[in-house]
Amino acid sequence: MEQLVLFLPLIGSIICGFGYKYVGEFAATAFATGLLFIAAILSWVIFINFHGPTEQIYIMRWIESGELSSFWAIRLDRLTSIMLIVVTTVSALVHFYSFGYMSDDPNWKDGESYKPRFFAYLSFFTFAMLMLVTSDNLLQMFFGWEGVGVASYLLIGFYWRKSSANSAAMKAFIVNRVGDFGFALGIFGLFYFTGSINFNDIFAAGPSLKSENIEFLWMEWSAIELLTFLLFIGAMGKSAQLFLHTWLPDAMEGPTPVSALIHAATMVTAGVFLVCRMSPLFEYAPNTLAFVTVIGATSAFIAATIGLVQNDIKRVIAYSTMSQLGYMFAAAGVGAYQAAMFHLFTHAFFKAMLFLGAGSVIHAMHHEQDMRNYGALRKKIPYTFVAMLIGTLAITGVGVPLTHIGFAGFLSKDAVIESTYAAHSLVGSYAFWLLVGAAAMTSFYSWRLIFLTFYGSPRGDIEKHNHAHESPFSMVIPLIVLAIGSIFSGMIWFEDFFGHHYNEFFGSSVYLSPENHVIEHAHHLDNWVKLSPFLAMTFGLVLSWVFYIRYPSWPSRLANTFQPLHSLLYNKYYFDEAYDFIFIKGSNALGRVFWRIGDGWIIDGGLNGLALRLIPYLTKLSGKMQSGFMYHYAFAMFIGLGVLLSWFVIKGVN
Repeated sequence: MEQLVLFLPLIGSIICGFGYKYVGEFAATAFATGLLFIAAILSWVIFINFHGPTEQIYIMRWIESGELSSFWAIRLDRLTSIMLIVVTTVSALVHFYSFGYMSDDPNWKDGESYKPRFFAYLSFFTFAMLMLVTSDNLLQMFFGWEGVGVASYLLIGFYWRKSSANSAAMKAFIVNRVGDFGFALGIFGLFYFTGSINFNDIFAAGPSLKSENIEFLWMEWSAIELLTFLLFIGAMGKSAQLFLHTWLPDAMEGPTPVSALIHAATMVTAGVFLVCRMSPLFEYAPNTLAFVTVIGATSAFIAATIGLVQNDIKRVIAYSTMSQLGYMFAAAGVGAYQAAMFHLFTHAFFKAMLFLGAGSVIHAMHHEQDMRNYGALRKKIPYTFVAMLIGTLAITGVGVPLTHIGFAGFLSKDAVIESTYAAHSLVGSYAFWLLVGAAAMTSFYSWRLIFLTFYGSPRGDIEKHNHAHESPFSMVIPLIVLAIGSIFSGMIWFEDFFGHHYNEFFGSSVYLSPENHVIEHAHHLDNWVKLSPFLAMTFGLVLSWVFYIRYPSWPSRLANTFQPLHSLLYNKYYFDEAYDFIFIKGSNALGRVFWRIGDGWIIDGGLNGLALRLIPYLTKLSGKMQSGFMYHYAFAMFIGLGVLLSWFVIKGVN
């Protein structure tokens, strides 16, 4: 069963990519979609029925070289079963949704066979992600990791006629390579110290690695701190955390189903999964965990501030993704890996629904993405409105305070925030207050999206408003399914992920050191701590209503009053401009230096000049020595013989 879940998307990708000419476009894409639904159903069966210890399901002998021995195997445990349903469920619904969304795509000419290629990329992306989450060793994980990167490059740049899409695809690929370089170094280091890349061997070596040191950058470092730090650098790139996040909003250049697939359940969650999977190492690296907490909380806060002022509906949701991933990393950083996986699980439902809902709005508005040109759409697209309303209630954390009753995000986000406070550490307190502030801002910009899109009066092109209509059922049905998950997934699985059954539910898939009691402490916090996220959510909702319903002129007046701050947030803290100046223009300037000084002066002017002048002179001189006269050669022989005799005489005297 597990092998079918893994390989069905690959089969669908091959048939769509190479066989559509023989079976037809519709048959190929429908077959690939059907295989994804079968994989999703089997994944749910595995998730519900799995209650045992970790299993290794061997597929084949893979790579052997010297001391390196690697099998391709499926590691089946609770972490794997969670990721299987997240990846396959969202991917299957995205496949189904794409039938309607891509039917009248304006970016392609009539008659061009691009749809099978699109579905082939989607299925390949799913296979690569499944290879990553089922891996039993670091090499297999790295292959899946890079496969996801290649697939994301193909999907983000799918509209290859658009220069912006090509640039976005290259940007995502290159920025991720920066993080992947750190990941690769971490793998090399673990193999150097443990002699293995298999998870069981590496996890067993965790306690001994704690006492090992390594020389790096002229300093001595704790081996396990450095290696886990390098692994987290890879996670930062893939999960778009601060400093390696700039590719994420530009990835919106791809079709909206791609945005849902990348940002909801697959690529961006790989970094969170990596940290949780490697918990047997991270638990022995407190400094790295502190760094993870700080980066996660800061990313959540910074992304939330940027989301406040964005106008592109997909970019607002993209920065929301970066922020929610920061929540997950903050939880993992304080040792609450179960809370991180809980939020990853619920986030997949409501974030996929928000992206697909945004795609439905864009489809209805003839591919207009600026929210300032929307307004009063709730009666035009009622199903989409209800779906996005449910998604907003979930992501902002609406529920009954001090109970386990509420939308999915209410339970999982509160679990994360409470865990950071329960850590009772400096970085935990730092994360708690930043995440509470981010919760208020998340509520503000999420409701801002709802109010600008569905309320008020029509704005922008009135003709587009007049022709706006609900999306076809192939796009609406996935929204209904995801809405059910956004409402009930938190309440159904709260006890298993974060309640009193979390130890039995996760088993040995997550390791907690004997000193780690964060989740236990989180169950006994003061009520003001538990109420903080709810109060922050309420504050953001009320403020958004005041700004965009009661007094809609206030936002522009406030933006003009605080123009420098608004510009800072609107331009995303100028990270792109700074990176362009430092890395792109800096590397170009360095290249010009090497070109003008190295190539121009030293090589052309120096070495080449020396060759042009000295070599002809030496050639002419040697030519004169070859006169052709016998007595010249005899004279040279006598001179040489005299030098040799003198040498032997002097040597003999000594």
